[in-house]
Amino acid sequence: MTAPRLDVLAIGNAIVDVIADADDRFLESQGLTKGMMRLIDEREADRLYAAMGPGRELSGGSAGNTAAGLAAMGCKAGFIGQVADDQLGAIYQHDIESLGVDFIVPARADVGATARSLILVTPDAQRTMNTFLGAAQMLDKSDIEPAEVAAAAIVYLEGYLWDPPAPRAALEKAIAAAHAAGRKVAFTLSDTFCVDRHRDGFWQLIKAGKIDILFANEAEAAAMEEENDVERAIELLSKEVPMLVVTRSEAGATAIAGDERADVPAEPIDRLVDTTGAGDLFAAGFLAGQARSRSLKDSLRLGAIAAAEVIQHYGARPEKDLRALAGDLLA
Repeated sequence: MTAPRLDVLAIGNAIVDVIADADDRFLESQGLTKGMMRLIDEREADRLYAAMGPGRELSGGSAGNTAAGLAAMGCKAGFIGQVADDQLGAIYQHDIESLGVDFIVPARADVGATARSLILVTPDAQRTMNTFLGAAQMLDKSDIEPAEVAAAAIVYLEGYLWDPPAPRAALEKAIAAAHAAGRKVAFTLSDTFCVDRHRDGFWQLIKAGKIDILFANEAEAAAMEEENDVERAIELLSKEVPMLVVTRSEAGATAIAGDERADVPAEPIDRLVDTTGAGDLFAAGFLAGQARSRSLKDSLRLGAIAAAEVIQHYGARPEKDLRALAGDLLA
């Protein structure tokens, strides 16, 4: 087998995050449920943007955030996601390439506007996401080159991309190419919204043995198993995949691979500011550990360190030196 050029190739929605402060009263006035994620059209995106307070524009998207975190931890990362040939698309590509991530799919002029997520952050650091997928949902299976997939030791896919038919076909092609090349496939369930919409499709992937590493939070694991007891849900789900990784907010995280289980506490923080990207950066840390053949526990610790850094400031991209924070774990 040829040695991989990339540690991880992430495939997902290329989205520019627009993050603004909001209070509960504003959410109520807009008919929004705090902590929810919803898909919106361009008209609603324009309307809500006009109603929001001043925002910070930052490149985001779940898998893109993970790729950025991996690069910040010294890993060789690539990203596949579709942007439009517009201002936000140029911002997105510049941002991710400036971090050292290979941006593989070029911008297109025939895919509408670049995707954006309007993220409202309340004083308790909860984020309410309103996402216009735009060009991101135009990613096509023709954009997936088997040679690019085979060049990565791990291919990381986000559940958010499962919604539109064209990107779903792209993910299926990537999974087939990865396994044909003897590479591992990691998949994140992304959100209970995704699980509720695509539970059957996700189970088909799992039952067919197409997922090697499954990422979930407690709510997503419970939703997949349709089980109220979180511990029971984790136990059941762990039997279905070679490796299960579950984030548990302030309770830390759990990883199970066969008969091996590891648990770590959450890393201490000075102040909780914005939970946007916590799961994405956790995945980056964990995958960085796996790319370096670290143990389950050490990989979890790396995930916890990366997640703790990102929740102490606005935006889903690291601001501090993650390699320095990780210390000997990445040596």
